[in-house]
Amino acid sequence: MTAPTLTRPVRAALPPRLTVAWTLPEVRWAALSLGLFALGGLLQLGGAPTPLYWAVHLACYAAGGWEPAVAGVQALREKTLDVDLLMVVAAIGAAAIGQVVDGALLIVIFATSGALEAFATRRTRDAVRALTELAPEQACRLEDGVEVVVPAAELAVGDRVLVRPGDRLPADGVVVDGASEVDQASVSGEPLPVDKQPGGEVFAGTVNGTGTLTVQVAKAAHDSVVARIGALVEQASETKAGTQLFIEKVEQRYSVGVVVATLAVFGIPLLLGADLQSALLRAMTFMIVASPCALVLATMPPLLSAIATAGRHGVLVTSAVAMEGLGSVTAVVLDKTGTLTDGTPTVVAVGATGPHTEDELLALAAAAEGPSEHPVGRAVVAAARERGLTVASCTGFRAAVGRGVTATVGGRVVAVGSPGDASGPDVAAEQARGRTVVVVTVDGVPAGHLSLADRLRPAAADTVRALRDSLGHSPVLLTGDNARAASALAAEVGITDVRAGLLPEDKVAAVRELQAQGHRVLVVGDGVNDAPALAAADVGVAMGGIGSDLAVSSADVVVVRDDLATLPALVDLSRRARRLVVQNLVVAGTVVLALVTWDLVAHLPLPLGVAGHEGSTILVALNGLRLLRRGAWR
Repeated sequence: MTAPTLTRPVRAALPPRLTVAWTLPEVRWAALSLGLFALGGLLQLGGAPTPLYWAVHLACYAAGGWEPAVAGVQALREKTLDVDLLMVVAAIGAAAIGQVVDGALLIVIFATSGALEAFATRRTRDAVRALTELAPEQACRLEDGVEVVVPAAELAVGDRVLVRPGDRLPADGVVVDGASEVDQASVSGEPLPVDKQPGGEVFAGTVNGTGTLTVQVAKAAHDSVVARIGALVEQASETKAGTQLFIEKVEQRYSVGVVVATLAVFGIPLLLGADLQSALLRAMTFMIVASPCALVLATMPPLLSAIATAGRHGVLVTSAVAMEGLGSVTAVVLDKTGTLTDGTPTVVAVGATGPHTEDELLALAAAAEGPSEHPVGRAVVAAARERGLTVASCTGFRAAVGRGVTATVGGRVVAVGSPGDASGPDVAAEQARGRTVVVVTVDGVPAGHLSLADRLRPAAADTVRALRDSLGHSPVLLTGDNARAASALAAEVGITDVRAGLLPEDKVAAVRELQAQGHRVLVVGDGVNDAPALAAADVGVAMGGIGSDLAVSSADVVVVRDDLATLPALVDLSRRARRLVVQNLVVAGTVVLALVTWDLVAHLPLPLGVAGHEGSTILVALNGLRLLRRGAWR
């Protein structure tokens, strides 16, 4: 739908995510409601005529309250009563006795909550839709040896497709001819490309390397791993959509109870001979003091304050439900590549033999790898430059899939490739540590080896230790990488529960298993392959700096600066927010109970009832804002 002309300049200046948000009617109505509330407050503080700021606040009621009112009426038609309608009625009741500002505040809170929920839902749907772009729209199908370009969605099981260097795989299948390395990090999370020979399994959406492959399609488009990832994310997101704050879990019974009690307080005195005005006043007083204003504010300010404090430290929490859930997690699941590690291979050790020093060996290897586009080659060149070494040019560069590269550097033939079966104990020891090892030969004579690994994040070990101390047990490591690399890294950071070689659906199954054991699960990941597990978790945390759009959209929390050390602090912040919520609920509940009892047993003057109600509301709101202090993050 084309946006109105007046909104185009505003939307064009907004960042992409805010532009998406502004297209949602819930966001626009909430923004209008908040703006009118602020304007009304400024007019009131500035001494404007009462009718003027009342008119602005009533406009705030209309902007932010019409959708909850409509939803409440629809619920009534289905013979249910929810807190949306009760809050609108309470806001109207507040205005009826002169407390228009309090009613407007309730409206703004509800409108903002609805906008956040709509925005989160929209982002998840857009990200799942974008996931289909991982697989190409077209494929080169081989028909009797002739190449025919067809839509990838039309590929059938048994078809053969030609995949050229740099192309994305159009379907899940098996290699029947050719050899190449395939970057399948989007599916498995492996940091290095995987060599593929005839008989090797490949997945739609992964990226072919330097070789040409002929692939026989093994699964239809709707059954591919990429399609299953999208389906898993949508299914898990729908399951989590029913999660609510504690106070919302009792809203139905509370709403019905207040309405029934208000009618009783109004009707019974009339039957006993009381006059209409006194019965109505008493019922109105009861509805005001029993309305859930203080109870709602008992919950929201601590959680919103915690969200704001987390945001100041580079952590975006998408909802109050997510912030509340962080404090109740009992199990933490960590991805390996891109979460505990940087996500890119790095040279971590140089072993020189013979006449060459480590720097000379690294310089020769970097020169030979100079033209290479393989991640190993780029890592070797980067390591040489980090040491300040000169990377010479080479001639006669040749690359063989699964073997390595050969080139002439300064008149010497330098080969950098995979180690053979008799590579020596040093190479075997490095491989046992889960590292990738390449052997360097000069003029056919072994000159040494280079060890590469996905570098551990600086805060990884301390974060794991803090989480283990907080939970009382070790986090769980789930990864698509091989078991040897996963075990080596787990031992380095102190994780004892390691599950490797997992596809996205395997990660979801592992999360479901922990939940079936009674755990509330926090999952931390960054890639497309982590998105289903993030969505299935009770709370999902995405590493936002390098995380995929789908992972970020599937998560409840985004660590913008990729700082793992924020996780223990975030969990601690949530737990303190939950303690403040409990404190507030006790205070608010006690005041409501006292005022309601007074109104039922004796006669509670309306001004005193309003003062008690508003006083408790202000008290719990101020208590909840304590988490905005600078010392709240620790």
